[in-house]
This record gives sequence, C-alpha cells and structure tokens, in this order.
Amino acid sequence: MPSDEQVLRRLKLRDLHTLKVIADWGSMAKAAAHLAMSQPAVSRAIAEMEHSIGEQLLDRSPVGVQLTPYGEILLKRALVVFDELNQGLQEIEFLADPAVGEVRIGSTEPMTALVATIIQRISSRFPKIVFHVAVHDTLMLHRRLRERDDDLAISRMSNSDQEDDMQTEILFHDPLVVIAGKHNPLTRRRHLSLKDLLDEPWILGTHQGFLGPFIDEAFRSVGLETPKARVVSASTYLRNNLLLAGPFLAILPEAMLRYPKPHPSLRALPIELPTTRRPIGLIALKHRTMSPLANLVRSVARDVAKSMPVAR
Repeated sequence: MPSDEQVLRRLKLRDLHTLKVIADWGSMAKAAAHLAMSQPAVSRAIAEMEHSIGEQLLDRSPVGVQLTPYGEILLKRALVVFDELNQGLQEIEFLADPAVGEVRIGSTEPMTALVATIIQRISSRFPKIVFHVAVHDTLMLHRRLRERDDDLAISRMSNSDQEDDMQTEILFHDPLVVIAGKHNPLTRRRHLSLKDLLDEPWILGTHQGFLGPFIDEAFRSVGLETPKARVVSASTYLRNNLLLAGPFLAILPEAMLRYPKPHPSLRALPIELPTTRRPIGLIALKHRTMSPLANLVRSVARDVAKSMPVAR
C-alpha cells in the first residue's frame, strides 16, 4: 500500500467531490450528468482514487453503486475538509464585506418564533445576509449538524439531550402552556386545572411529536391520562387558525407567545405545568469551526433571550 504522503499527494479535492456526488445519487451515470462530466471520466476518477488508496471505495451492481466501508470512511473525512474550506471562504467573504453572506439555522417548529426574532434583528443591520432555515425535530437537527447541513440549531432540550459530539448553550428555560384563541371563553377564567379541560377539543401534533412526552408528563403528574386529540396535525397554520376561530386548545412552548413580541391573538390559560419546564438552547457540532455569521447568530440569540418579553 502507498505511504500516507504518497496518497495525500495523489488525492484531489475534485475527485473527493465526485465521490460525494456518486454517493448522493447512487449512480455513476446520474453523478456524471450532475457534474457535467462523461461517465468514463467519473469512473476513471474513482479508479484512480481506489488505486491510490489500495482499497475499493464503491460496490457496483446492475441497479447502481454504494459506498464500501472504506468509501464511507473516506467520504466522512472528506466532508470535514469541504466544510472547513467552505468556512474559510465564508470568513474571507466576511472580511471583505461583513454585511453579506449566508448562514444555515436548524430549528424545531415551535422555536421558529425565536429564530424569526433573531433574523429580524440581524436583517435590520445587515439586509444582504441570506438565512437558510430548516425546520425538523431535534433528532433530525442533530443529524443535519453532523452532516454539516446546518451551522447551528435552536431547540427545546430534554434532560438527556446532551450528546458527546454536540455542544449546547442554554438561552433560557421555558415551560409548556395551554394555549387558546383570545376569544375563547376559557381565557376569562381566573382558575383552571387540566382536569377542567379533559373534554375540550384538543389539537396535538402527529404522534404528539417531540413535545409528546412532555405533554404526557404534564397530565400524568396530576393523575390524568392525556386526552384524545380532536385534531392531529403538524401544521402550524392549521393549528393557529383553529385556535383563533373555535374552541380548540393546544399545549405548546410559552416562548411561542413571546416572540417576536407578545402574540396578538393567542393566550395562555392560567394553568401551571411545572414538569414541562425545559431549557431552550443553541446546539452546534463540537470541534467545528463556526463562521463569523454563525457566531453573529449566537450573539444575537443571547441578546434576544435576555430581552424576552413577558407573555402574560
């Protein structure tokens, strides 16, 4: 097998990128079309890498190709190289003009209200910055961070949410609240309990989503079973319209009523859910160089958390 130094001299970034595109498409022909290269040229690039490394990188079959364990290891490390180079280019761009660039933020659906506030504050100062916001559950946000699809994420965290390859920074602690439209008669009640609301029409997310365990815990802590949902949907637009127009109720993070300012149409009912109080935090991949814009998002997120308006 060639020495490490010989292999490094022979490997080209272009060929590593070719390997990534093949892995993404699962096909030499599709990768060639995407790269605007001939299929023989793509095959030759892979063959040269395999010869340099001394191991097979792809398993070929009539239905396509997939990475071998050797290919998976090489691509995993190559992604780190690509990411560091991209971060370096962003830093150069930022030095040339701090008012431009792109940043990628991951968020759970409820925390998009907080993300919107951060974007508004930054955009008022730097209107040319482009924000890419991906909305997923926390598990997918972690995956996207590991694959370097996002620079950082903002999410509600559980007590066991810390993972070895992630670094977290708590912005504030936030409970869940029972939310109704401002015209719901229940908003005029001064004293309520979850037991009083068991027969109300509830809106819950699909399979209760990430908040499901917290909602179950809130009811269980007072000796109740979680009520059956009248509406099951992950659509924020549908939920908010139902809350505004009818007698529906939902259980959601209180922060949704605070950002970007106190919500004009939704209200938290006077019910304390102390077992649902959890940290809202910034999550990033450990040992990854953060771009100047990602660090700007971090800084503004801290300021936004400190100036949090009171919802009720």
